[in-house]
Amino acid sequence: MARKSPTVRRRRLGAELRDRRERAGLSLEAVAERLECSQSKISRIETGHTSVNVRDVRDLLTIFGAAEAEILELTDLARDARQKAWWHPYSQVLSSAYVGLEAEASRVRTYEQQVVPGLLQTEAYARAMMGTLPRQNEDEISRRIRVRMKRQSLLDEGESFELWVVLDESAVSRPVGGDEVMRKQIERLLSAAERPNVTIQLLPFEIGAHAGMDGTFAILDFPEPGDQSVVFAENATGGLFIEKRDELARYLTLFENIHRTALGPEQSAARLRKLVEEPLWRSRQRGTTST
Repeated sequence: MARKSPTVRRRRLGAELRDRRERAGLSLEAVAERLECSQSKISRIETGHTSVNVRDVRDLLTIFGAAEAEILELTDLARDARQKAWWHPYSQVLSSAYVGLEAEASRVRTYEQQVVPGLLQTEAYARAMMGTLPRQNEDEISRRIRVRMKRQSLLDEGESFELWVVLDESAVSRPVGGDEVMRKQIERLLSAAERPNVTIQLLPFEIGAHAGMDGTFAILDFPEPGDQSVVFAENATGGLFIEKRDELARYLTLFENIHRTALGPEQSAARLRKLVEEPLWRSRQRGTTST
């Protein structure tokens, strides 16, 4: 693959190790005792939250009674999982592992309430957004913007990457960065929507209450059958990754309900074109009083 993510490989390796431990009938406690380490270390390896060296992988697989061919395969995977990715130099300004998962995703389905998704943001819009964050200096903002702009190369992957966005109308009704910046941002959405691998739907104000009012989320799917989909629910401290099958199923149903409620792609594009010409933020004077 042209796009290899150490984050995805670490997650895949952890799942493979957990599967072999369970097949061997061993508890976390028993494995930790054999490896002379804490149970939390084994747990973090199995969930992909920490990297693991090749020696530990070999030792774990030996404990599990794995064949030599399996050991060779998974130690190679461990080496891939320890490679430095393109975003490594920016790790201090990244608040979660999301970029690492997105880098190898074959499809991202996302619902956004207030903000245009990072993969579709203009640089000026991104700068205006990041300028509102507390305790962010100019260097940190610039580095975050460089990461965001580089992520957008995923859209050039054609058939190997699909982006499906359901965007609440409120996200394109607030003039982030001012009138000109927001107009350019909406034009960027229209341009992106012309790509065959990008679908953009608007969730209009007039529908009232809807299934997605609890918050934004993204569902990431991966090309390898063994890599289970994951949901990312973003928040102010980074976000929450959801991988349990029953919870994942609920989010899949939620996205299905949201996108069926939203305007279709053509209707959405028409609404966006209208917003460029007649922005909602300029439709009436606010904060005035009458006598």
